[in-house]
Amino acid sequence: MSEQASYKQELALFGTRARQRRLAAALAISAVLPFIFSPFLLDLANQVLLASIGALALMLLTGFAGLISLGTAGLLGAGAYTVGVLVREAGAPFWITLPAAAVVGAGLGLIFGLPSLRLRGLYLAISTLGLHFVVVYLGGEYEAREVLSTGVMIDSPSLGRFTLTSGRAWYFVLLAFAAFALLVSVNLQRSRTGRAWRALRERDVVAGALGINVQRFKLLAFMISATMTTIAGALFAYFRNFVSIDAFSLYLTVQYVAMIIIGGMGSIPGALLGAAFVILFPYAIEAIAGYLPARFSNMVFALDYAAFGVVMILFLLLEPAGLMGIWQRVRNTIAAWRAPKRARRAPQ
Repeated sequence: MSEQASYKQELALFGTRARQRRLAAALAISAVLPFIFSPFLLDLANQVLLASIGALALMLLTGFAGLISLGTAGLLGAGAYTVGVLVREAGAPFWITLPAAAVVGAGLGLIFGLPSLRLRGLYLAISTLGLHFVVVYLGGEYEAREVLSTGVMIDSPSLGRFTLTSGRAWYFVLLAFAAFALLVSVNLQRSRTGRAWRALRERDVVAGALGINVQRFKLLAFMISATMTTIAGALFAYFRNFVSIDAFSLYLTVQYVAMIIIGGMGSIPGALLGAAFVILFPYAIEAIAGYLPARFSNMVFALDYAAFGVVMILFLLLEPAGLMGIWQRVRNTIAAWRAPKRARRAPQ
């Protein structure tokens, strides 16, 4: 094989047979799961898929470009309220509301990305936090003006005679969106844009000295991340059939930040693992609380918050690389254990 062909194969997304086998196995398992899962497990899977889109978006912004954002809940709310307002006021179908949510996200990403040109670190985080309060205020004002005490009710999206109502149908729709978000993230990571983001994360002054347009790539990171997040918010609105400002608290932002920290900063698979961990964690705490004495089982919400905080601290102190760091060590240990056996089987 020529050096050029080998280089092209290395750059190909699924250029090796091992990658192709892993992809085929992942597709087969993903296709079978909704037919063997109970309705409860199917709902959990749908929540994980939905959270994965937002986690991937935040990973692109913070994990790759190194730009801190605390506006995830605000962007999710902006996407959800774009759907709610368009459906309620104009009866718009989903093929209009979803692109509209993407446009709103790109606009918000541009506006709230502008401070990143002058601010960094904690100051940038505080400026993006303003996005959350702006969306909360506007959403609360809309609900109060329209006297919507329970939020904005949204009908399930439909295409002809088919209406998206069952959990199994939602699973395949959310799987398609999550797979598309994953594909976009992987290609961005491997592209010139991804390399520029990594340079910004390390040192934006040095990146500018090397000829990278720092302002352009910072704004691009905010716009792409915000667009993906508002689309996730729009899907959330359709999935839950209602939008309420109470669903987009600041705690939701903390959860998404936890996803990329627990999963492993700067890792796309880590964003997926972190999303699954954070979504399933409260249910695991609830299951454990069922075995505790009655006085503790009544404190399940307090236990959830406390345990979540403890887990965050433990990962930050003991495992900064997150779940992907644990997986890398396990894989290296297995490889080291198998190496002598392979050496003995190798022909002399």
